[in-house]
Amino acid sequence: MQTRGVSHRRAECPVARTVDIVGDRWSLLIIRDVFDGIRRFGELRRNLGLAKNILATRLRDLVAEGILEVVPAADGSAYHEYALTAKGSELFSVIVALRMWGEAHLFEEDEPHSALLDTVSELPVTLQVTNAAGDPISAADAFVRKVSDSPA
Repeated sequence: MQTRGVSHRRAECPVARTVDIVGDRWSLLIIRDVFDGIRRFGELRRNLGLAKNILATRLRDLVAEGILEVVPAADGSAYHEYALTAKGSELFSVIVALRMWGEAHLFEEDEPHSALLDTVSELPVTLQVTNAAGDPISAADAFVRKVSDSPA
């Protein structure tokens, strides 16, 4: 998807490669909206306030990357809709992490904002990073082993 500037497609860093695909604000907001059930071009455009050409480009790129797919409209009309693929659905934790960071740092304590709730319990959704044993960890408990640092 990266269309200008430096490409990170061949970078050793998974974050850099991911940012090339979903790192611009419009792509993440499109993905968020599709998670929220907004699936048609016109609905996405209205909700995001995005120019047609930019939305069309982002949707085309997200489809090309296998994050979204074009499907027949659920109502049987001649229109088509955008749906998350399995690959796209795996971005749920990314969207949740961004939401949680925003809730913690971008709102006043008593300022109202939307809430992400579990459909069964209606309790807020949380996200926790764990190690392979399932123990919670923070950034201080993790490190990146670079390819050049890996044992032969």
